[in-house]
Amino acid sequence: MHDDFQSGRIILIDKPYHWTSFNAVAKIKYIIRNHTGVKKFKIGHAGTLDPLATGLLIICIGKKTKEIDTFQAQSKEYTGVFKLGNTTPCFDLEKEIDFEYPTSHITPELIMETAATFVGEQMQVPPIYSAVKINGKRAFSYARLGEEVEIKSKPITIYAFEVTKIDQNEVHFKIQCSKGTYIRSIARDFGLALESGAHLIELRRTKIGEYNVNDAFDPENIAEIIEHLNLNC
Repeated sequence: MHDDFQSGRIILIDKPYHWTSFNAVAKIKYIIRNHTGVKKFKIGHAGTLDPLATGLLIICIGKKTKEIDTFQAQSKEYTGVFKLGNTTPCFDLEKEIDFEYPTSHITPELIMETAATFVGEQMQVPPIYSAVKINGKRAFSYARLGEEVEIKSKPITIYAFEVTKIDQNEVHFKIQCSKGTYIRSIARDFGLALESGAHLIELRRTKIGEYNVNDAFDPENIAEIIEHLNLNC
């Protein structure tokens, strides 16, 4: 294991619902410390997932932490559900609904046509409830104080936007996108494009570059993680 720390290791984690990305890193750090006796080593994750999202999280150990930026720069794939007809301040379920909008004019055909218009390069405004820095402070810090600030748009690319199911006002999707894309912002913009409102009610990251959540470990499955990292030797 000490040799692995020199060369570095990565482990793919399927982050559970309500866990923070930090919780997942802390769990792996705890497992390593308690099964190797090594107390000091570098560890971090490549790409934060919101607590209400699940899915693939790449955790880098040792010298692999130097490659975090490389992992973060890779394209991402997400599946999830947009709820049409109402919005929340954070564009997901973390806050209560603030506004309701009509949906009677929205047809499956309109949903499909609108999704197609989102594919390509574009400018996106991140959510106010996000970690984007404004004048040295995180955007969510202003939001929690009720302060209005301007968030600059950033270039992103949506490579694919597939509507996989429409269940009344719930739109199930699969989206492939570039680094820095906020799916919550897509929910907001999708609602606006439909002349209604929308927010994100379910999100799962399924891929980061060539890495797939199907190959990821449940952080609660300590035995499998110990075996994978070869901590018993």
